[in-house]
Amino acid sequence: MKITAFNQLHKKAGAKMVEFAGFEMPIEYSGIRDEHMTVREGVGVFDVSHMGEFWVKGPQALELVQRITTNDVAALEIGQAQYSCFPNGKGGIVDDLLVYYYSPEKYMLVVNAANIEKDWNWVVSQNINGVELENASDDISQLAIQGPKALATLQKLTSVDLSSLRYYTFTTGDVAGIEQVIISATGYTGSGGFEIYFRNEYAEKIWDAVFEAGREFGIKPVGLGARDTLRLEMGYCLYGNDIDDTTSPIEAGLGWITKFNVPQFVDRDLLWMQKQEGVSRKLKGFEMIDKGIPRHDYELTDKDGIVIGRVTSGTMSPVLNKGIGMGYVAREYAANGTEIFVKIRNKLLKAKIVKMPFINPE
Repeated sequence: MKITAFNQLHKKAGAKMVEFAGFEMPIEYSGIRDEHMTVREGVGVFDVSHMGEFWVKGPQALELVQRITTNDVAALEIGQAQYSCFPNGKGGIVDDLLVYYYSPEKYMLVVNAANIEKDWNWVVSQNINGVELENASDDISQLAIQGPKALATLQKLTSVDLSSLRYYTFTTGDVAGIEQVIISATGYTGSGGFEIYFRNEYAEKIWDAVFEAGREFGIKPVGLGARDTLRLEMGYCLYGNDIDDTTSPIEAGLGWITKFNVPQFVDRDLLWMQKQEGVSRKLKGFEMIDKGIPRHDYELTDKDGIVIGRVTSGTMSPVLNKGIGMGYVAREYAANGTEIFVKIRNKLLKAKIVKMPFINPE
């Protein structure tokens, strides 16, 4: 198993460690619910160093990134980040990712930990114009400092005016005396905050400084368990659950990152046809009406028990205190307010389709 530069710090903090995407990672420290509410109400810190980072450089960098992603990279200004996905040439998704426009002829792609090798091979296979590619995943550590008190915490450690960083913009500056840290106003929680990228050798110094800075706000380390419940309350897709090589961005409700004003990107014509003609299934959010917790791969049915879809992600929402989930359902059951049922231990429990996000924390 691979480890991140924070591995010993997690163990010292009492984390319960598990294998995730080939890494030994913390699943929880003080408990998922406690960590979840810490992020919603204060500030929490996630080690996300297992994520992958690819540099794409040179005169043809824009052409490559524009061709292999669905969003419009040309619309970015320097210092902006963009959520996007790699279509796989067959209507599915290789991965979802963030595209950072770092400088002219230089982009950083941030990809999911489980897909680093797959994504790298895909990008390399599509590189027909001699673009310079670098897989920097093993050299870069990343922390996500998330929650309403994230700005006040991180501002103590940097001369960068963090309040001027709009959502999905980034800059490079000093953090805890370390230069050239990428500071990004992004995150996977919906509670605001930042993600910072830096070289592995500075991991312990930055970790200690962040926790010292956040002490007055009750800062806590947060594991993968609460990361999952936080993103699910916001209706954010998780690769391998809600999207994969068999799901299209149009089915997954990612039409908003699929920009057809872009000339030929991978799968453009197929996705355009899906957008025009409609799809037979859609990824939708649902809330439990009956008491129960939906889980990945549970069947979704109509009132007669006929299967109309499957749960892709499900949990007990710590904020709403009820079961919530996402799943692909047949098109005729996809309207908000539609009554559906979740099959839990051979019982049909009532739920309804709702608009996501499930909560509005900000």
